[in-house]
Amino acid sequence: MRKMIIAVAAVVALTGCTTTERDVSVGTAAGAIIGGIAGGGKGALIGAGAGALGGLLVRNLRNGYCQYRDRHGRLYTARCR
Repeated sequence: MRKMIIAVAAVVALTGCTTTERDVSVGTAAGAIIGGIAGGGKGALIGAGAGALGGLLVRNLRNGYCQYRDRHGRLYTARCR
């Protein structure tokens, strides 16, 4: 039951994110899980970093456009930086 609550909280937290933020966070989580399984604590940290970069690369290669937030919190789409 506890794992289910954590999973639901993670999904709810991602619903307010832009697509770029979502891709990076999913990459980070996947990398941390895989790294944790393969190499323990240090592996999880390395995997999280690699997963974040991978998620960002996937987003940039997908279509070349990313969603950003301006200082007022509004979403806009522009070429990825």
